[in-house]
Amino acid sequence: MANAIIDDSGIRIESERRRGRAAGINPTGRFEPVTRHVFDDGWSTIEDLPPFKTEVQTERPRTIITRNSSPDISFDRSINPYRGCEHGCVYCFARPTHSYMGMSPGLDFESKLFAKPDAAKLLDKELSKDGYQPRTIAIGTNTDPYQPIEKQFRIMREILEVLEARKHPVGIVTKSALVVRDIDILSRMAEQGLAKVALSVTTLDRMIARTMEPRAATPTRRLEAIRQLSDAGIPVGVMVAPIIPGLTDPEIERILDSARAAGATEAGYVILRLPLEVSPIFKDWLLRHYPDRYRHVMSLVRSMRDGKDYDSEWGKRMKGAGPYAWQIGRRFEITARKLGMNVKHHLRNDLFVAAEKRHEQLMLL
Repeated sequence: MANAIIDDSGIRIESERRRGRAAGINPTGRFEPVTRHVFDDGWSTIEDLPPFKTEVQTERPRTIITRNSSPDISFDRSINPYRGCEHGCVYCFARPTHSYMGMSPGLDFESKLFAKPDAAKLLDKELSKDGYQPRTIAIGTNTDPYQPIEKQFRIMREILEVLEARKHPVGIVTKSALVVRDIDILSRMAEQGLAKVALSVTTLDRMIARTMEPRAATPTRRLEAIRQLSDAGIPVGVMVAPIIPGLTDPEIERILDSARAAGATEAGYVILRLPLEVSPIFKDWLLRHYPDRYRHVMSLVRSMRDGKDYDSEWGKRMKGAGPYAWQIGRRFEITARKLGMNVKHHLRNDLFVAAEKRHEQLMLL
């Protein structure tokens, strides 16, 4: 069978079926009672299967603000307008969440998506609750709010309209140039200290980006988005995330320098994370595209993760540990300081407009 190799995660999907996708496998989710293993029985039926196409289902949750109390995260609430992400970044740490939907963190994560069209209404309802205390809402920390299907659904646009009306602070992270569509709202919010945006730039090498983040904006377009946001007066930063040791870490200084030239004034980074099913998906990608670097990259990853593919311990999961992680951290800090990118944009919470109380019951005389 052409372009298919058996490995620990099942069978690699033929290249024609996964054209434009990063993952090469579609392993069964970890919560499923049975696993499915595709194999060639000699009747050539596998080759007749259709290619993976983007499918979008509607999800109607009861709430839209997700809370967290993680000590190594700078925000305590976030919004995810979509589940799954068509950008298809092979390293995405959100991939395992697709298992909760009975789907694969592999190709299903990139092609079987969920949109939350009621997100803005739910947000307005939650902001209207008695006693709500405003703090910055982070958007784009799980799946990208500006992935391609946002052009059709415009859920992120509606969310921003609610946040602007309520004067509620928001911080956005994205890999998409589509964010410039909402410069009108973001610039008005930024004037009041209510909005900031960070573009995630993993590499400046277009060939690496094309295979690793196949449906995200090119590195050049992300830098141009930084420029447009900055020119509009919106505080903008760059996230060098994730840094892949032995593959993209030589670019740290170039990425920071390019982002600063485009107008970014804040910078952050995250070391490659490979939780649960992300590990075999990433390793399969690495073997397909950079087999000569596989051993070196994985050796460096494990040197920063206590000999494992991943260590979820708070305080270590984002930055890693050990000499190589320390070296990356110092390189990043020195370069960011030299470029003046260690600015922290703090957003305002004191302008929040609470909802008017409606339909209050009159007191009985």
